[in-house]
Amino acid sequence: MNTRLDHRNPLVFDTHELGRRPGAMKKVSRTVSAPVDLGIAEVIGVPEGADVELELRLESVMEGVLVSGTAHAPVTGECIRCLEPLERELDAEFQEMFSYPDADTRTARRDEAGDDAAASEEDELYLEDDLFDLEPVLRDAVVLALPMQPVCREDCPGLCPQCGVRLADDPDHHHEATDIRWAALQDFQQNGTGDGADENQEK
Repeated sequence: MNTRLDHRNPLVFDTHELGRRPGAMKKVSRTVSAPVDLGIAEVIGVPEGADVELELRLESVMEGVLVSGTAHAPVTGECIRCLEPLERELDAEFQEMFSYPDADTRTARRDEAGDDAAASEEDELYLEDDLFDLEPVLRDAVVLALPMQPVCREDCPGLCPQCGVRLADDPDHHHEATDIRWAALQDFQQNGTGDGADENQEK
């Protein structure tokens, strides 16, 4: 590990009280300020500095500490159909294993799952001096819980493609339009240049 965790960081948690006794459990409640870019960039997410309420369950197991919990936070974004701002309350669930640095779990997992297990080793998270950083887990959980295409309401009609007016504000909004396929024919008839007109002129 190239960087040391700072216990003063509100998203860093201490598991020292659990020891290494499998089955030992501890519940933690904490409200933290949302870090920057917590969500889907330029679409929807938790505003920086907003309160994120965390409810965690820390459980000691043979390989490390299993962290389960929920995060509750406000989210803001923009409707993809009408571009109006929207606000929601988000509840995200997560569960992650933080392994002991000296836990020999990689060989066992490779034996059980084959070569595919080796590909996921880089994604494993570890305890550092009994501390773990919840931020990467929180980010993944929030992104998975957010809608990829947020709308202000399920039946939002969006914007008028011709003038951009919000159709929800004016349900009867419409434009008189002539099908371009018939426009030329109408001009043809109005100018009196059809076959019938030619015949009448000859007579």
